[in-house]
Amino acid sequence: MPYAPDDPRAQLAPAAARRPEGEPLPPQSFDFTTIEPDAITGEGGRSWIVRATNVVFVYTELAEGDLLERTETDETLAVVLGSGGAVSFEAGGANAVVAGRSVVAIPPGHSRIIAEEPARLVRLFATTATELAARSRNAEVYQPLPDTVAVTPPWPEPPGGPALRVYDDVERIEPSPRRMGRIFRNRHAMVNVLYPRVGPRDPGSLSPHSHEDFEQLSFVEDGRYTHHVRTPWGTDRRTWRPDEHLTIGGPSLTIIPPPLIHTSEAVGEGENRMLDIFAGPRADFSARPGWVLNAEDYPAPADGESA
Repeated sequence: MPYAPDDPRAQLAPAAARRPEGEPLPPQSFDFTTIEPDAITGEGGRSWIVRATNVVFVYTELAEGDLLERTETDETLAVVLGSGGAVSFEAGGANAVVAGRSVVAIPPGHSRIIAEEPARLVRLFATTATELAARSRNAEVYQPLPDTVAVTPPWPEPPGGPALRVYDDVERIEPSPRRMGRIFRNRHAMVNVLYPRVGPRDPGSLSPHSHEDFEQLSFVEDGRYTHHVRTPWGTDRRTWRPDEHLTIGGPSLTIIPPPLIHTSEAVGEGENRMLDIFAGPRADFSARPGWVLNAEDYPAPADGESA
């Protein structure tokens, strides 16, 4: 569907046509204010675990002194949300302390995350984190994996190899009409730290669109949104579904499967904040010069090279 001329996504090349095989998944939504956590730390921190085809999403509310310790075979991409305190990362023989909204790439191997103060954190794991994938509250949706979503291999290794990489001061990145939000990626996932919207979005400027073969995960950090979702009609009327208009606050996660048409409308009176998450990284966003802010650290596949 076409975007408004002033929407940066109007710059994107049309997606190559792909006919989804099978009936699309329904949208999934998780309101973390109303469901019990999937894990609780010794200090009282709480985590919720949700998976998609190519990523395992974990949202954690860290208590002061919390320790999150893991050993992974693949990288993890973390987003420290802006409403919490300082968080320490230790991995790959390096350490860093971040405070405020930041994106952190955690290399494979052993890592430690320590909350020096209460904080909030999103982590995006590759599906090789099989223990987390199995514990996710929607694991049965992906058993077996749906035919309508492409399974994506990891993108190329970063130059210089895996390392702890910190992208802080995200709030200081000025908006630009030439790019979409504040986009970061690693080998397995992409996150767009969208600029906050104060007050409701103009209902006359929504951007309904669809994706051919990848899921979109929309994490409401703060505020309130209505996710509008429409299932395209096929030739069999028995498979048609009514439109959905899901109004949900933060923190929450909504997964939009392909090829459903969707748009998210901020409806909260205060500050509305959201992250858009894609796994694997989006090739169309990555092809736009300057859109991915850490592209030098995480190159896209070369032309003709399999992702």
